[in-house]
Amino acid sequence: MYHTIEFDTGVWADLEVPGKAHLEQVLIKPGRRLRAKVKPYVVESSYGLAEVADLLLEDGSVARTVRFACFRFLDE
Repeated sequence: MYHTIEFDTGVWADLEVPGKAHLEQVLIKPGRRLRAKVKPYVVESSYGLAEVADLLLEDGSVARTVRFACFRFLDE
């Protein structure tokens, strides 16, 4: 299921684009709205555990390891 999400803070994300062998780094600016499927998981960092998600975008690309603290779900 696709959700509309809005970014509260700017975040650098690793973007996996279909047909390309490497990840691209992109800046997602505050206020940006995207439609994405959200695949949540937890990673361990030097600061402790962090809730993150892979965002599967409608165009087929995937933003990897985006912190939940950076975005919010909008009512549809």
